[in-house]
Amino acid sequence: MAPSVSHIGQPRNRVDGRLKVTGAARYAAEYQANELLHGYVVVSTIAAGRIVAIDTREARAMPGVVQIFTHLDRQGVSWWDRDWQDDTAPPGHPFRPLHSDRILYDGQPIALVIAESFEAARNAADVVHVLYEVAPHQTDIHAAEADQYEPPKKREGVPPPPEPRGDLDQALAEAAFRVDAEYEQPSEHHNPMELFASTVIYEENDKLTIYDKTQGSQNAQQFVSAVFDLDDVKVVNAYVGGAFGSGLRPRYQLFLAVMAALKLKRSVRLELSRREMFYLSYRPITLQKLSIGADSNGKLLALKHHAVQATSLFEDYQEAVVNWSGLAYQCDNAAFSYTLSQVNTDTPGDMRAPGAATGVFALETAMDELSYAAGIDPLELRLRNYAERDQNMDKEFTSKALRECYAEGAEHFGWSKRQPTPRSMHDGKELVGYGMASGFWDAQVNKAEAKVRLLADGSVEVLTAASDIGTGTYTILAQIAAEAFEIPIDRVKVSIGASDLPTSPVEGGSWMAASVGSAVHLAAEAIKTKLIHRANRHHEAFLPIASADLCVEAGMVKKTDGTGPTISVAELMQAAQWDAVEETGKAGPDMLQMQKYISYTHSAVFVEVRVDEQLGVARVKRIVSAIAAGKILNPKTARSQILGGVVMGVGMAMHEEGLFDHGTGRIMNHNLAEYHVPANADIEDIEVIFVDEHDDKVNPIGVKGLGEIGIVGVAAAIGNAIYHATGKRLRTLPFTIDKIIS
Repeated sequence: MAPSVSHIGQPRNRVDGRLKVTGAARYAAEYQANELLHGYVVVSTIAAGRIVAIDTREARAMPGVVQIFTHLDRQGVSWWDRDWQDDTAPPGHPFRPLHSDRILYDGQPIALVIAESFEAARNAADVVHVLYEVAPHQTDIHAAEADQYEPPKKREGVPPPPEPRGDLDQALAEAAFRVDAEYEQPSEHHNPMELFASTVIYEENDKLTIYDKTQGSQNAQQFVSAVFDLDDVKVVNAYVGGAFGSGLRPRYQLFLAVMAALKLKRSVRLELSRREMFYLSYRPITLQKLSIGADSNGKLLALKHHAVQATSLFEDYQEAVVNWSGLAYQCDNAAFSYTLSQVNTDTPGDMRAPGAATGVFALETAMDELSYAAGIDPLELRLRNYAERDQNMDKEFTSKALRECYAEGAEHFGWSKRQPTPRSMHDGKELVGYGMASGFWDAQVNKAEAKVRLLADGSVEVLTAASDIGTGTYTILAQIAAEAFEIPIDRVKVSIGASDLPTSPVEGGSWMAASVGSAVHLAAEAIKTKLIHRANRHHEAFLPIASADLCVEAGMVKKTDGTGPTISVAELMQAAQWDAVEETGKAGPDMLQMQKYISYTHSAVFVEVRVDEQLGVARVKRIVSAIAAGKILNPKTARSQILGGVVMGVGMAMHEEGLFDHGTGRIMNHNLAEYHVPANADIEDIEVIFVDEHDDKVNPIGVKGLGEIGIVGVAAAIGNAIYHATGKRLRTLPFTIDKIIS
């Protein structure tokens, strides 16, 4: 082993970076097989009704077509809802492709063409003719809002709204300053670079190896095994080209590809189009109402937050939207409510910081409105209402460095230069605006396992089913193992992204580093303990020394005080005739700790916008994002995560909006030409600051997740900056020119 070297906290390059930039990293649609068949999906062109007839004769006669599947084909799959409900499914009845003639939403898959080539399948799909019986539909949440309801069954892992506290009505009546406002968010659609795809490799006796675009190989494997009653299924997702929550659930291409492979006894690939991606997972349309009251000093007296979100006809998708208002600031009189409204779309899905990105947009905009009503600096208002305890759960924080985020973010941004009056700052023909917002996200740990193997040559292997969706999981796991054994990072081999590896949760919720990283750390420590016990029991020089007084350091077993005998790990393993030392680490939430404490990541976002006074064109000039997330394992990949979140926040604020034709129930801008996401020209200066935050309670390695916190609060901060620049308060996303100049 090499001399001691530090890896944790160092800005290491991605260990999988070379594979990705050279094209050696293969994604779900890039695996090959002998006589591979290709699929193409035919989707519904109505939003509600049923299929009266489906004519596939012309399509079947086209060259290269092997088979066309419709609802008329018996599928031989499970009838039980529980077999179709994956680990992240909301309550309800999961969608079953080609199950019946009923149409639930526009874009629903109604046929699958299988051919010898992708082009042949696509061409045949164009001539599948469908006759419908059209039924009334509803895609306008404003029209459906009257039928809103509280979901009877709560979604697992999503806490319901907090219980009301205090006397809200009385407190609102006594408030010196009050804000009552409504906020609206349209659907926001996932557009990761990698399209959803499944390559199913078929072998005799229905043995399947599936390369799937998913955030959880084991979740997808369990879904396929249960639905098709299969015993020999392996799912691989070694590399994932972005997901942001869209890949948490198995998508319908997985079911269809497996169905076709089993029916035809052939390997099958099915890759969805960009258009079809728009009909899968999306951040739901949300309407919110907030009432906030404060006393003459700006101290919050009352807060009321209600949200209604869109869901499908068949599942009760839920997010924690209003909950953040109950823990963000100290307020003793509060009430929260959350309802759903059914529309003719596919079930919405988790999208980066689900619930928080939505709820905090409304909360932090309302707080900004309150600051102007009270004549108090927006940052000062937040400091006056700083929460030292989570009032929702009545628990202490494991740590909270939000004050430090405020202070460091404001200093780097130059917040003190802000002139308080709207429209008071100019630069030529442009109005200049400063805005800020707070951010909050859960810092969770899920059950996870990792196997670590120390080999006789001093190298290390790490094995776990964790996914890397671009977050840097390969790299941080290699860093943790390299740090534990004090070896160069290139001496660590990380194997992840396969369902037959040790158990890992789906990659989501910003819990992967904390969960699997802790498991790797615990496995490495167990190996060290095993080496110490071996030396203590089998080597004469160590027999008088208690195991507690020994350590493994720089490749040697020795006394912790540096005195006395030593033996190298290599000699120890050779004497024991060990080719490898292997241990499995198991991490999960500390139930005793959770009774007293709760943990969050925090952020402070500062934004400068420029608005052309004549044209109403708004530019996000610069953003400073100050983050408190415990120990930072890798500042380079961590910064990348925050940058990505901030850019998505800019998209949420300035660009992204699913446009429905409510007459047809169709998403009209289901392409990247008309659905705008930020391009290079839209993004200027972004500064990321990680404040020091020590947390010895959150998990064994003291880290908090970073995947979500970067987006939270960004949209509100931009909207607040636009108000400061123009005096125009915008409460409906995105902040497009028409809203600024109207």
